[in-house]
Amino acid sequence: MERDPSRVVAFSDAVIAIAVTLLVLEIRPPQDTRHLVHGLATLWPSYLAYVVTFMLIGQVWANHHVMFDQIRIADRMVLFLNTVLLMDIAFLPFAASVLAQAFRDGQGQRSAVVFHGIAFELAAMLFNAIWEYARRHRRLLVTTMDSAGARAISRRFRLALTWIATGTLLGALLPALGVAVIAAFIPFYWLPIRGEIAETKPRRDGGGQA
Repeated sequence: MERDPSRVVAFSDAVIAIAVTLLVLEIRPPQDTRHLVHGLATLWPSYLAYVVTFMLIGQVWANHHVMFDQIRIADRMVLFLNTVLLMDIAFLPFAASVLAQAFRDGQGQRSAVVFHGIAFELAAMLFNAIWEYARRHRRLLVTTMDSAGARAISRRFRLALTWIATGTLLGALLPALGVAVIAAFIPFYWLPIRGEIAETKPRRDGGGQA
């Protein structure tokens, strides 16, 4: 049975929107308003966890659209893998809260960075699983996707696995360095994938889905 992936994308957008909204709810205002500036300043771990996690989830959202721009059919396996991906994304606000709390308390920072990193590593693994499954079953992809474009997307998604894993491992030794490595992933991953625009334009011009 052939399923239009537009509903998958719409549902995924909703879950991701809720996840990023929940992030800010984890930042609690200072109780001591007599020293409000100091209290706000001491919340820097919450701000850091919020910004890093929000931008990483934003990357998940952007690249999810890149991936499903090239998937024209969502079979049961795609639906299942995408559901597990969304389950992991919904868990990320909790991982961010754990990270912020550990840095505020000055204890458990190594475990918190590893915990946060593993949550994003799982998202990267699921991304790769969805794409590689669709790539192996070419009938699921748009007809405008050629082998070079498919390999370009695969390389970008596989890079996420290595980069986040490296930051997670470094975080087990030096928590601040681990966070810095994962944060450095943000500006790089927002760069467009080679062939991304060229491959999606013909589909829109031909009356396909955006």
